Amino acid sequence: MNDTAAVPDLAGTQPDEPKTLAEAAYRRLRRDIIEGIHPPGEKLRVEHLKDHYAVGAGTLREALQLLVTDALVVAQGQRGFRVAPISLDDFEDITRTRVLLETAALQQSIECGDDAWEANVVAAFHMLSRAESKLEEGNEGNREEWELRNQAFHEVLISASPSRWCRHFQNILYLQSERYRRLSLFRQPISRDVHAEHQAIVDAVLARDVQEATRILTEHILRTLEAVRQIPPDVLS
Repeated sequence: MNDTAAVPDLAGTQPDEPKTLAEAAYRRLRRDIIEGIHPPGEKLRVEHLKDHYAVGAGTLREALQLLVTDALVVAQGQRGFRVAPISLDDFEDITRTRVLLETAALQQSIECGDDAWEANVVAAFHMLSRAESKLEEGNEGNREEWELRNQAFHEVLISASPSRWCRHFQNILYLQSERYRRLSLFRQPISRDVHAEHQAIVDAVLARDVQEATRILTEHILRTLEAVRQIPPDVLS
């Protein structure tokens, strides 16, 4: 039996409830870093942040260490923590590595996936489309829902891959690209129809056309890189 991934939960828009105070603080800090509330390079002072996030200093340090593991925060020895920097060079590296892994995993999924996998792809796309239709409302919760649905969609696409390492590292790269993707999505520096891009991927996947599906997925991922390249340099600092 293939070591296939668990299919993301498509019913809810929110992740499971945090099991510890440290996990709750980690999630809130992570969201605020990705949203730019704590910009790249900002010093994260435990004595200031513990009150804002309503946790003790030890709990907050535990949350910050988790963010170090995510490479969203940098530990500076005895000098504390800072938000990890972002740069165009970094995103180019993330993007090109992601293309290699995600297209390989998609090819494997098309070759190995069964009817249930196809149904999950269709369901994930449907839920993503519903979330996308709410974006024009400008509600912060709608943006978060879209990001969760987008992540679930990309996870389902490769969920039939038998390579757990391919899936694991693709997930890391996806999360690393999240800060950049949100900059491009909501600043819209280039004209693009993301819904149509996703639809084209689904159509090629259901046709079991490996060459076309991987080509479209590659272009889809690279379009975000193209968009980030159009963002003013001072934003990526």
